Amino acid sequence: MQSQQSPSGPYIAAGTCFYWLHTHAADGIIHIESPVQRTYTLGDFFDEWGQPLGPARVGPAAGRVAVLYDGQVYRGNPRDVPLTAHARIQLDIGTPLIAPQPVTFSAGL
Repeated sequence: MQSQQSPSGPYIAAGTCFYWLHTHAADGIIHIESPVQRTYTLGDFFDEWGQPLGPARVGPAAGRVAVLYDGQVYRGNPRDVPLTAHARIQLDIGTPLIAPQPVTFSAGL
């Protein structure tokens, strides 16, 4: 595995074992590089990391979970949020909700 530095922090540039759902840096952008063409969910991503995700938990944090999907409140289980190209997904725990945060995607993403 080879690590390189980026403006967002270190990322893995090369290696022999990658999950189909992964991140390259601490920017929070989830990359899907799968030979299987299907819609993955946020639950799939959390499962790969062995972390809980549901209406009352995000990883180690507990409380009422609110999901903002492309700036709109998502009604349903956070596990079911679809991972689609350039979707902006924000998870808030408790209240008040934080305004949707802007995301800039690098060229080629």
